[in-house]
Amino acid sequence: MNRSLRFGCQGWNYAAWVGPFYPPRTRAADFLAVYARAFNTVEVDSTFYATPAVQTVRSWATRVPEGFQFALKLPQEITHEHRLRRCESQVERFFDVARELGPKLGPVLVQLGPDFGPVELPALTGFLPLLPNDLRIAVEFRQRGWINDGVIALLGEHRVALALADARFIPRSVVLKLAERPTADFAYLRWMGPDRQIVDYSRVQHDRTKELDQWRAAIPVIAKRVKTVFGYVNNHFSGHAPENVRWLQRQLGQVAVDPAQLGDQLQLF
Repeated sequence: MNRSLRFGCQGWNYAAWVGPFYPPRTRAADFLAVYARAFNTVEVDSTFYATPAVQTVRSWATRVPEGFQFALKLPQEITHEHRLRRCESQVERFFDVARELGPKLGPVLVQLGPDFGPVELPALTGFLPLLPNDLRIAVEFRQRGWINDGVIALLGEHRVALALADARFIPRSVVLKLAERPTADFAYLRWMGPDRQIVDYSRVQHDRTKELDQWRAAIPVIAKRVKTVFGYVNNHFSGHAPENVRWLQRQLGQVAVDPAQLGDQLQLF
């Protein structure tokens, strides 16, 4: 599989995936290991709520093969509570734990809240130097006002990626245009979707082919400008993230593992 394109889901711990994606009767304890047989990366949402225990992170690493990478969200304590200010010790602790993943650590996402507007630029400017320069970091803004030449230059100075989200925050046309101006040697893509009312994650409920086809055309262009493209689909994008990821894999020349094959693989556990 082309390692320069890494597509996965936002999370793996969904009981509704048992049957349509995970083989029937798959235990929750086996979800991650089975997931890693289909995809080579995952975005971990739980780290947004708290820095995980070292033992938890080590356990994740043991359940996936070499070459797999986890994208971790920076805790909301830093982004939403401290609002990037006076958080040196929290940042240091998080990255100390994250490094327990070793080569299985992918990018770290700094997901800022929708109320974190451009007036907070001094906080961002003071925060970026706290980030380790040997790891891949991406920042997601949820206000269009952040999108300007000055902020893009600031991110580029620190080699921090601008996360490109297909969501309601910034128009897709603007996001796709930003893809032509990478600020790091990797790209971080997120497909969020507008329908937050979806509660059934077992099936596709909205046809997002038109939206995904725009990304299918853009991703090869993005890939020429960076070393690695990471992309993560949320269940709210269409109802069942694994199918969207498999669509992207097929369209971009990667091997899309048929969920039926995962049942045979499960016998190896």
